[in-house]
Amino acid sequence: MVATTGDQWPSPSRAWFAAAMLAAANTLAFVDRQALALLVEPIKNDLQVSDTAMSLLYGLSFTMFYVLVGIPVARLADRANRRNIVVAAIFIWSLATALCGVARSFATLFIARVGVGAGEGGLSPAAYSILADYFPKDRLPAAMGVYQMGIYVGGASALLLGGFIASVVPPASIVQLPLIGAVKGWHLVFLMLGLPGLLLSGLMLLVREPARMGEGGSEPSPPFSAVFTHIGQHWQAYVGISFGFALMILVGNATGAWIPAFLERKFGLTTAEIGLAYGAITAICGVGGTLTGGFAATALRRRGIERGNLYAALFGFVSLIPVTILFPQMPSAALSLTLIGLMNFLAGFNFGGGLAALQEITPNRMRASVSAGYMLMVNLIGAAGGPVAIALVTDYWYADPQSLPDAITLVCAIASPLSVLALLLGLRGYSRAIGTPILKSSLA
Repeated sequence: MVATTGDQWPSPSRAWFAAAMLAAANTLAFVDRQALALLVEPIKNDLQVSDTAMSLLYGLSFTMFYVLVGIPVARLADRANRRNIVVAAIFIWSLATALCGVARSFATLFIARVGVGAGEGGLSPAAYSILADYFPKDRLPAAMGVYQMGIYVGGASALLLGGFIASVVPPASIVQLPLIGAVKGWHLVFLMLGLPGLLLSGLMLLVREPARMGEGGSEPSPPFSAVFTHIGQHWQAYVGISFGFALMILVGNATGAWIPAFLERKFGLTTAEIGLAYGAITAICGVGGTLTGGFAATALRRRGIERGNLYAALFGFVSLIPVTILFPQMPSAALSLTLIGLMNFLAGFNFGGGLAALQEITPNRMRASVSAGYMLMVNLIGAAGGPVAIALVTDYWYADPQSLPDAITLVCAIASPLSVLALLLGLRGYSRAIGTPILKSSLA
């Protein structure tokens, strides 16, 4: 279905139903992704691997699928039915998560995690494009905030469910399952978390593919060269926003991957205790931040503040600097968890406005491709680089697993300020982009 800029936007009920379903998909993606962080210590002990190897399992394996096929899938999303791409992605990553539950070696677990990478590879570029065709520009930041809420609901659900399962079946214990045979307790976590996605992939068919709105919506998908030309014309906006968020997500993924191990090593908390405490904090603070930030950016836009999307994000970026540096150095688990909660709130606060800004300055038939480029940078720098950075500092700079808190602080002290500088470049380019006649007319 194709629409011109003069056609009517979908009804609010249809739009928010689509946003809720896509948020549910994003939630499951992060359930399947974050479960590994809770199980770092038992998997590491069982497979006899180093912190660096575990960081590759958490980050690099996840990004490999995206690096290989993310751009082609996004190009398809700019031409074809985006809803169906989302359906296929959910099915693939859920099956891959279940396969993690039968892996017996580091190599097979790594391969299964590559399949889990299909989640963001197939989901987010298509989802961003769908939402931009369901919501006009003054409501899009709030919708993006709802979608990104899935990061924190999913991460928290993985921790809470994983912690609950670990309290019933310890990760190192052996369980006999029909057909599969003997598995460890940590295998059982992956098996159970992979099942809900198979159901959601069917329910996602209830979401309608929206008409393509805005500039370029009624035209055929442009050649890839046109995408690069458009990005080159507004390179400061695209590079600054993407690199800024990549560095912020580097901090988020780096800390998210190692916070459970940090809490266990520094404060002696058990897997079950970490899952329940850290999971609850992630759910409450992360969800609160994404919703607050998305609706704050929406409020700024409705008041006529054209740069409100990135003003909201800039506030969160700056506030993250002291929080990310200080939480590993707190003398008690309670103080650390308090700052971790604030960190999750501030990180979530940034997404709605930042993602809406990227969609706002991009013609319709380029949105999934541009989003794929953004996700590629985020995954290579943030998802893969963050966990590895902390692991390398721990293993080779300090050469002591108990120095994990200092490694986290060092990485955050470098990456958090750099993310602010990058976002300032993006804000400058964004101001120019929204003032160009062709974009200004398409966004009116």
